[in-house]
Amino acid sequence: MSGSIDGVRALETTWTTGRIIEKDLPTPSTVRLRMHVEDRHRHRPGQHYLIRLRAPDDYTAQRSYSIASDEDDPLVEFLVERLPDGEVSEFLADVAEVGDVLEMRGPIGRWFTWDTTTPALCLVGGTGVVPAVAMARTARRLGRSPLLRVVATGRSPQELPYADELARAGATLAWTRTATDTRAAGPLTADELAPLLAGTDIAFVCGSARFAAYAEELLLDCGVEPGAIRVERFGPTG
Repeated sequence: MSGSIDGVRALETTWTTGRIIEKDLPTPSTVRLRMHVEDRHRHRPGQHYLIRLRAPDDYTAQRSYSIASDEDDPLVEFLVERLPDGEVSEFLADVAEVGDVLEMRGPIGRWFTWDTTTPALCLVGGTGVVPAVAMARTARRLGRSPLLRVVATGRSPQELPYADELARAGATLAWTRTATDTRAAGPLTADELAPLLAGTDIAFVCGSARFAAYAEELLLDCGVEPGAIRVERFGPTG
């Protein structure tokens, strides 16, 4: 790999291959893959890869997955939500094994990336936590954690991927179905979010289409300018 986080240049990515080095199931509905990618380019936190499956008759199916790892990690890490009847996600969760080689293309994406110097807030839900994890890991390595605030929401600590890691990193965690000693169960509110936005210049939102719409409206209610909000939403395709 070559280049640096502050000097990632635009590049035309091509298809390559990645070998699964580690695989585990952090929650009942997700699979975590750590892969060695051939001819790998350095990435920015917030970027993603395409993973493509190819059948013996040459039929292909591909999906986009955000990168969870820091660029200095020798492996590229992904978290995949296993969706019912998902062509790609079911294969990755139930069929793919350590040692398997997959077709990949990336890193892709420039708009939804954190430059590591701009004070930012990351508001994420469910498996949308993945780019926030990459941002938090990168901030920690660079000694820039004070520049990044992560707010993550899920049904419960058991259902939110990377919940323990995010808690250790100082993230604000809100549970919609689980009460804690300091917070009742329920959606995040503007009153909770507003103090966390102080001093930030950009807000990243990642999650399901429903969550993203709610989160974006919440940020607008808190006075964040529309041009300072970057949203990445995903649907039910698997």
